Amino acid sequence: MSKKEPQFFNRELSWLEFNQRVLDEALDKSVPLLERLNFLAITGSNLDEFFMVRVGGLQILEEQEVGTPDQTGLTPGQQLTAISQRVHEMTASQYRCFSEELEPGLAASGLKRLRPADLSEAQKQKAESVFEREIFPVISPMAVDARKRFPLLLNLGLKIAVRVSGEAPDATHFAVIPLGKRLDRFIQLPDENVYSYILLEDLVAMFIDRFFPGRKVIEHAVFRITRNADLSVREDMAADLLAEMKEVLDARKQSSCVRLEVEKGASKKLLDFLTKVLGVSAPGRDRFSIAGPLDLSAFRKLAALDQFPSLRYESWPPVPTPDIDRTNSIFKELANRSIFLYHPFDSFEPVVRLVQEAAADPDVLAIKQILYRTSRDSPIIEALRQAAENGKYVTAIVELKARFDEARNIEWARELEYAGVQVIYGVKGLKTHAKVCIVVRREPQGVARYLHFGTGNYNEMTARLYTDASYFSTDADLANDASGLFNAITGYSQPQGLVKLEAAPTGLRLRFLELIESEIERRRQGQKALIMAKMNSLVDTQIIKALYQASKAGVKVLLNVRGICCLRPGLKGLSENITVVSIVDRFLEHSRIYYFYQGGEPKIFISSADWMPRNLDRRVELLVPIEDPTSQKRVINILDTCFKDNVKARRLLPNGQYERLLPPPGKRDIRCQEVLYQQAVTEVKQVQAASRTVFQPFRPAG
Repeated sequence: MSKKEPQFFNRELSWLEFNQRVLDEALDKSVPLLERLNFLAITGSNLDEFFMVRVGGLQILEEQEVGTPDQTGLTPGQQLTAISQRVHEMTASQYRCFSEELEPGLAASGLKRLRPADLSEAQKQKAESVFEREIFPVISPMAVDARKRFPLLLNLGLKIAVRVSGEAPDATHFAVIPLGKRLDRFIQLPDENVYSYILLEDLVAMFIDRFFPGRKVIEHAVFRITRNADLSVREDMAADLLAEMKEVLDARKQSSCVRLEVEKGASKKLLDFLTKVLGVSAPGRDRFSIAGPLDLSAFRKLAALDQFPSLRYESWPPVPTPDIDRTNSIFKELANRSIFLYHPFDSFEPVVRLVQEAAADPDVLAIKQILYRTSRDSPIIEALRQAAENGKYVTAIVELKARFDEARNIEWARELEYAGVQVIYGVKGLKTHAKVCIVVRREPQGVARYLHFGTGNYNEMTARLYTDASYFSTDADLANDASGLFNAITGYSQPQGLVKLEAAPTGLRLRFLELIESEIERRRQGQKALIMAKMNSLVDTQIIKALYQASKAGVKVLLNVRGICCLRPGLKGLSENITVVSIVDRFLEHSRIYYFYQGGEPKIFISSADWMPRNLDRRVELLVPIEDPTSQKRVINILDTCFKDNVKARRLLPNGQYERLLPPPGKRDIRCQEVLYQQAVTEVKQVQAASRTVFQPFRPAG
């Protein structure tokens, strides 16, 4: 490779290519229509968060005149320009997909969006009735003036900007109608044999004159603002982290506008007014004209309709693992052995049951658990509350800084405290991102500790949507290490003398580098060397450079990276032995698995950490060894299956683009998620068949 050629991809542009891969699923005609709509909605919510966090952070750097380039040589301003160009292209592609493919296809299948001009008389009457009874009493217009303080507009909510006539012949005035979050965006109207709906903003537009009696509505346009959410807690100055987090949440409500989306067709006068009053400093870059309904993320509600099963994927319900007998106590099933589960193919129920049984079991003395994200009606939170009320010693480390889940975690933390749970708000200066639960139980042979480690959150809802690994164990060394980690977090110290676990930010980076270096050394000695890893993101420069050294030494490196990848594979003399693939399918690939060949005695790990600086340096993370042969075999099969995928996998090319893999001529299709699900189903069937086999001796009569 040329010495002047960058060795890395830009993080933000790499993330946008991940979102493009999600968009590719929406564009894929082999995917069922409602699933395509769901993928399109995901691209919308992904972009919302990207602008709130990543673009917001870059705009702060730009405002502070920070010109330091990133590892690819781009300054914050140059990155913002490149991002804007790519997002404008992506937005155009999103709305072509929506208007030219999905809407017509859905309408032909019985799910039809109506415009005001399409309505029959009966539908108009229904629409007017809904407006008068459910909408007009709720929402109110706000008169706005560029010379006065502009009213606070909520982040991401839909609003209608209106220009109305003034008292003088040429005078006009502006108003904003916030549509709020409580009103239904999709309003069903009567239509025989068809599910027909009109969008809330279109229904309001039909009767918009009623908000301005005596005035003429000259024009109106739907718009939406995205506010900067890249605001952090000043923990060094925070006497009360809970109060500080509330201040951050309040600050987000009035932070700067990083993106303005306006319905296509708005006049220059209206656009200029919104741009000025909302403080959009670079309208050519940060303002987007939208040729369709704003906020595509809202269409996940339509995508979830159960009236159209033929437009959805076939059902893949989680499979109850045959390794755990549901009729037995979970403690009896887990005693003295390790069990590996892979969700959502394997049911998440054993994880929930571990905490629920622990809460009720009179022999359980203590429960210790880290909570990063939970569901709204979390059974695990309820079990912890009940455990405390039953007199057990319960410690919950609740990470208040889990982005966009801060408010929910604050609420759960308070409820747990009221129930008597010892709640720790993470570690000062770090996010606590490790996933571990310890149950301490009194048994005839003494006190036993039951462990659960995971790559995902203790959230039974996302466990049906994300691929994640669970590992149950009673291993004494793992138990000592996990307990030591908890004591370090709750006692404001560093974990000492870990035997099997490794933790960030203390030793995880060094451990990964040692494992990579070990493969390099074995290859130099003429041995087989192999690294396989599966993660969400690969950003860390030091890790990437170590992988480059491995490639140059001849180590085969196979990387399954769902999202951001700053490593450039396939460059001669640098990374020709590195292959990077990404899989986007019906389940979000979320597990982190690391495999090092180690001369035929492989070291295999699951982890809460990606190869990113934030995971290795600024978070409490865990690397968990998988040592029992049965679990190791299962993990290796998962990795092998991922790298055999030729249906949903894309290979990263040296230029940063991704090419979709196709089965070789004469070879069968391999879709890894389907293969893993069928393997789980087959294993259950085999166990059930074996348990039904009964040999009954034949005895002669008489």
